[in-house]
Amino acid sequence: MLRKIIKINEEKCNGCGACAKACHEGAIAMVDGKAKLTREDYCDGLGDCLPNCPTGAITFEEREAAAYDKQAVAEHRRAIQGHFFELSQSHGCKGAQIREMSHTDPTAQSIDTGEPISALRNWPVQIKLAPVKAPYFDKAELLVAADCTAYAYAAFHREMMRGKVTLIGCPKLDGVDYSVKLTEILRQNDIQSITVARMEVPCCGGLEAAVNRALRANGKCIPQQVVTVSTDGHILESGGNMDNALYEKH
Repeated sequence: MLRKIIKINEEKCNGCGACAKACHEGAIAMVDGKAKLTREDYCDGLGDCLPNCPTGAITFEEREAAAYDKQAVAEHRRAIQGHFFELSQSHGCKGAQIREMSHTDPTAQSIDTGEPISALRNWPVQIKLAPVKAPYFDKAELLVAADCTAYAYAAFHREMMRGKVTLIGCPKLDGVDYSVKLTEILRQNDIQSITVARMEVPCCGGLEAAVNRALRANGKCIPQQVVTVSTDGHILESGGNMDNALYEKH
C-alpha cells in the first residue's frame, strides 16, 4: 500500500543508535553499525525517531510499503516484556527478585524528624529489572525518577519517595526504550498517579518522553506531574495535572 514511512540515509547515519532506542515499536535495528528499517510493518509513520537523530539521517517518504500491523507490534512488545520478566525472576539474579517493604507510622514519623530511614517500598527499583506485574503496583502512586535526582535533591526520600512505588533509570546510559516496560506496567496494574522526577539536563528528557509515550499507548487517564531538579539540588519547576503544593515552598 502507498503510505508515509521513514527513510534512513545510511551516509548520514553515525551509528549512535538513538533512533532504534526511540522507536518503541521495534521497527529500527542497528545492523553493521548503521540504523536500518528492518520491519516496515512495525513503522507507524509517526516519526518518534526523527527528533532523536543527531545527524538528520531520518526523513519521511511516501512509497509502497507493508501496512502498519498494530497487532504484530503489540505481540512484539509483549514478547519483550516477557523477556524482561524472565530475567527479573531468574535464579541467576537473586537481587532482582520481587520484594515489598511496609513502612509503619513510626517509620514515617522518623523520616519527618530527619532519621536516616528509607522510604523505599519496592524492590527492584531499576526500570530494566522491574516486573510488569507486582502486588505493590496495585493502586500505587508511581514515582519514575532519573537516578541522579536522589543524589542531587537532599529531601528525595521524604518529599518524593514517601508513599510511592519508585522506579529509576538513566535514559542516556541504559540503552533501552523505557516506554515499552512502562506501557505494560500501566496496562496490567491500577496505577493511580505518576510523578516524573528528572534533572534539568537535556538527556533526562528521554525519561519524561518515555512516560508520555506509555500514557498515550495505554489510553488511560492517569494524573501526572513532572518535577525538575537542578544540578545544585533545588526544585526548579513542577508541572502537570496534579496538586503541586508539596513543591511550592521550593
